[in-house]
Amino acid sequence: MPSLDIVSRVNFAELDNALNNTKKAIAQRFDFRGATADFVLDQKEKTLKITADDEGKLRGIREMFESAVNRRGLPLKTFEWGEVEPALGGKVRWPVKIINGIEQDKAKEIVKMIKETKMKVQCSIQGDELRLSGKQIDDLRAVMKLLDTAGLDTPLQYVNMKT
Repeated sequence: MPSLDIVSRVNFAELDNALNNTKKAIAQRFDFRGATADFVLDQKEKTLKITADDEGKLRGIREMFESAVNRRGLPLKTFEWGEVEPALGGKVRWPVKIINGIEQDKAKEIVKMIKETKMKVQCSIQGDELRLSGKQIDDLRAVMKLLDTAGLDTPLQYVNMKT
């Protein structure tokens, strides 16, 4: 019986590479000469904090970061940008939540969406992942296509496909 896992995982090595590329881009830009830009990545808490001198520089850093992330193949849906908040020394900080894993509410929504198709597949929630199984691999592929075109705000990957 064919099966696959639907997951939402972040490749932290690629994220680290994107941060390094952003730091290099900041160092090369003339308008960032003498400005401070600090990145704090917390893999356990799945957060990123970007600190800069003012909001204009912070928005420029966000553009460079999103460009670097895009080049690295990470989906932009992975990042949930919070509100800009003041930091020490007159600087500003932008907290970013990194979405890693499928939340329960989103998982239930995906399962409901799959059941509404009336395809002969079973979908079960296993922690922060979903297990999809069916009699035909074409049904699994159809569900994959459905989820890709559904416009979900969670990036999905399909792993462990067994035929």
